[in-house]
Amino acid sequence: MNDQWQERIRPVRLERRYVFPDYQSLRDFLDRAAAVSEREGLFPDMGFGRDYVNVTIHCDDGANTLSETQRRLAEQLDAALITPQQD
Repeated sequence: MNDQWQERIRPVRLERRYVFPDYQSLRDFLDRAAAVSEREGLFPDMGFGRDYVNVTIHCDDGANTLSETQRRLAEQLDAALITPQQD
């Protein structure tokens, strides 16, 4: 997992901000991120502006730690940023 992800403890979650050179790049990432989320069955919170996306991956209700699936989602979102994925 990229070291730009911040692990928070109250509540337990991962957070990262992605910054883009233009809106089209951001839009392309959001499309790829949606495909990754659908494939994994995990849907992080995402808030975005014209050139950035803030992503928060929460742990499961009642859990005190993040699962391997949630950490893998973070890795796959990083991969979606670097290389467009074929679906």
